[in-house]
This record gives sequence, structure tokens and C-alpha cells, in this order.
Amino acid sequence: MLTPEWPQLGVGVGLRAEHYGDILGGPRRVDWFEALTENYIDSRGLPLHILERVRSDHPVALHGVALSIGSADALNPQYLSNLRTLVQRVEPALVTDHLCWTAIDGRGLYDLLPLPYTEEALAHVVSLVRQVQDWLGRRILLENPSTYIQFRHSVLTEWEFLAAVAAQADCGILLDVNNVYVSAMNHGFDPFRYVDGMPPARVGQIHLAGYTDMGTYLFDTHSAPVSEPVWQLYAHAVRRFGRVSTLVEWDQEIPTFERLRAEAEHARAIAEGIDESIARHADAA
Repeated sequence: MLTPEWPQLGVGVGLRAEHYGDILGGPRRVDWFEALTENYIDSRGLPLHILERVRSDHPVALHGVALSIGSADALNPQYLSNLRTLVQRVEPALVTDHLCWTAIDGRGLYDLLPLPYTEEALAHVVSLVRQVQDWLGRRILLENPSTYIQFRHSVLTEWEFLAAVAAQADCGILLDVNNVYVSAMNHGFDPFRYVDGMPPARVGQIHLAGYTDMGTYLFDTHSAPVSEPVWQLYAHAVRRFGRVSTLVEWDQEIPTFERLRAEAEHARAIAEGIDESIARHADAA
């Protein structure tokens, strides 16, 4: 088993059509971009042309929502073939998807659905991740989704399950700090314990986003600024994992590019402040 080594990309934002003009028409103002895989995987027109232009100037990550790595279905060979073609064309710094299932019996369900955290499910997911990585010839990273239900049959916590998948499949973790917080509030566990349960060598990327408070639960909408509790959890994650590539998602009620960039710069300031604090303590010692 090889020791994972993930690129240090800095702080980036999601690549969205609303910001194409800002991104292509001005100087480089963020470190990198994350593109939603399904927006480009079957495209041979303008979207792919835009992605290739962005890729010529910036590192890019491909972030998928349709791999369905937790489904009882076999992997979709056509999807994998198209994904490999896109990866070979774009040469992304990272390829990521979600620890969930999105289809069953060949029918897409258009949602990121959670798994029961059992030994049987663990073995199944590990087998599929290995198949995907063999097909692509590279490691992928799996993201923890926000969840709204739990399975009574689970024998592992979510963080134990995700860490075990990463270790046994030799893949990486995309730690969505906002999703950790949303799920923690919905299910009543400690989000800091979740972060502490992640193996540092496996965490290759972090996501930040905003949620919506629905009164009785939190909903992961990506439609608002990052909340203060999530910023605090992010600071804790940086202390544990170091300067991991960080991405700000904002997919609904999309703001101006400058507002989005300001959110990314806030993440950078937190990480730099922690670096300076660690350096001061090291000098004092």
C-alpha cells in the first residue's frame, strides 16, 4: 500500500456558469477551481471548452455526484468510461465523489443517500472503490455527505466507516466540514469528535459551505455564507490536518464572484493565522 500524497492547491471555489465572465476575463484571483463532473462528462461543446480554458490557467478538481459507490448495483461501465475520458482530457489535480448511493436497479434517484455503517457495507464499498481506482489508474477521494436519517443496523460511526474505507481501499477523504456539522446537529453527535476520527494522511481536500436552519433540522443547501460554528470546526480541522486544499461551495442563490472570493479569502486567513500561531509557539519552545 502506498502512502497517499495529495496536492496542496490552496483555497478555491466551485466553477459555476454565473462566474464564467469573471473567471475568464480577469487576472487569477483564486488558487483553483472545482468542476461538477456531470456538467462536463458528456459535453463536447461550450462547457467543456470553458473547463479546458480554466484548466489552462488553474488547477482543477473534478467532483462527481453520480458514481453511486454505495449502491447494490454494479458500477456503471459507461459512466466509468466517460469519466476516464474526461480525466485523461482535463488532467485534474483531484477526482472526488461521495460516500453514498444515488441509484438502484439502474434508476437514478437524484439524491445523495446514506449507507448503513456495517461490516458488510464496508466490504462492498471497498471493493467498488478499488475497481474505480483500477479503472482510472489513480486514487479518488470520497466525501462525507450531509445526512438526515440513520440506520438502526449500523455498528460503526460514520467517521469510523469513512476512515476504514479510506484505509482498506487506499483512497482519500474529502472532508466536508459543513456536512460534518449539519449531520452532527441533526443526529446529536460531537462534530469535533468526527474530525478527530479522520486519519490526517488520508484527508486530501476540505469543503466549506452554508446550510439552512429548518427549525427542527439543518439542511445542506449551499445557499448561504459559511456559518460561524463551521468556521470554528474548520479551524480545528486545519490544526489537525494542516493546510489541506480547501474549497468553498455556493450553489444556490449564487452571489457575485467577489463575494464568493471573499469567503475563500476568509478560509485562507484562518489557515494562515493558525500557521502563524503554531510557528510562534514553536519559536517560544
